[in-house]
Amino acid sequence: MDAILLQILNGLDKGSAYALIALGLTLIFGTLGVVNFAHGALFMLGAFCAVTLQRLLSLSFETIDETKTDFLGNPLKVKTPYVEGWFGPEVGGAIIDWAVPLSVIIAIPIMIGVGYAMERGLIKHFYKRPHADQILVTFGLAIVLQEIIKYFFGANPIQTPPPDALLGVVNIGAAFGLEIAYPIWRMVYFLFAIAIIGGVFSFLQFTTFGMVVRAGMADRETVGLLGIDIDKRFTTMFGLAAAVAGLAGVMYGPINPPNYHMGMDFLVLSFVVVVVGGMGSLPGAVLAGFMLGILESFASTTWATTTIPGINQIIIYLVAIIVLLTRPRGLMGRKGVMED
Repeated sequence: MDAILLQILNGLDKGSAYALIALGLTLIFGTLGVVNFAHGALFMLGAFCAVTLQRLLSLSFETIDETKTDFLGNPLKVKTPYVEGWFGPEVGGAIIDWAVPLSVIIAIPIMIGVGYAMERGLIKHFYKRPHADQILVTFGLAIVLQEIIKYFFGANPIQTPPPDALLGVVNIGAAFGLEIAYPIWRMVYFLFAIAIIGGVFSFLQFTTFGMVVRAGMADRETVGLLGIDIDKRFTTMFGLAAAVAGLAGVMYGPINPPNYHMGMDFLVLSFVVVVVGGMGSLPGAVLAGFMLGILESFASTTWATTTIPGINQIIIYLVAIIVLLTRPRGLMGRKGVMED
């Protein structure tokens, strides 16, 4: 039982990333009808928002510490972060330590701006073009973005540690008499993903803006005939989808150090998640994300890889084949989506 629960937990963090990215993909496809292959790059950009803030907070100046000397007796030069100089060692040190969670604050406007610029500057010109054209242009954009990141940050993964208070593990099975030690930050990531998913669904379900968007997803022409500028609202949703992907990347950095190709690593799998869940179905994208993350976790166990070598690399695609053979529209797909 301990081993089973541990594998479920292991699948939840990757499943959380799949669910968040797939949620953003489905928001874009459901509102604009665009197959956005640059969405993985938005996940990567979010992770590098955390890297950038961490580097900015680590900028320092040199001072001479008369109390410390080298072997020749000369006073040592000490580097002090500007943040500690401005706010003091305790407050400044805490700000540096909590760089990743603080990145969420700056990532939201940055990712909304990136999404808005992407939609207005490029994607709006491909609304009425075939899906193949949309895939090619957004895939090209993803390559450009990852090469820009590679140029400025290099090709090697960059460590973005979580706050010291959230390091280590916690026995989450103690209340049930089980020994299940699990990293604290992975639990934080899962709870963060649940909060973001809940926030998006609440926004769409309980706000006037969200209700108009849902109506536009169901019948865009009728909403437009009512005098509502649905295009402007859909552009806002593109920015929201970009923010969701970016926030997923920000918080995923301590789990998997950011690198320039991390967006591509998640992109194809996230599209598989969307297809399994059902094109255009937001609940389906979330359900499939968590389900496939957990299945991938079980497939990565020693027993599974020994019994069927390489099963951890193909399990998601096998599940996709089985689901699409039995349910061609996916688990929760809507009739008429991608069927013309």
